[in-house]
Amino acid sequence: MKCRTGCGACCIAPSISTPIPGMPGGKPAGVRCTQLTRENRCAIFGKEDRPAVCQDLRPSPEMCGRNIE
Repeated sequence: MKCRTGCGACCIAPSISTPIPGMPGGKPAGVRCTQLTRENRCAIFGKEDRPAVCQDLRPSPEMCGRNIE
């Protein structure tokens, strides 16, 4: 599956237990990451401080759905 520009599900759906810039305790599932921009793009994509769990995450129909809703 290919990512949809502006989807943002990968920055909302998963629980992340490792620190994220602006979220030192990580984040629970269903909570918007502080690094998700208004355009639903990751502000730390490709940067060193992006958590490994985020780097390893791959899009899936279960997480991404068919549209932003």
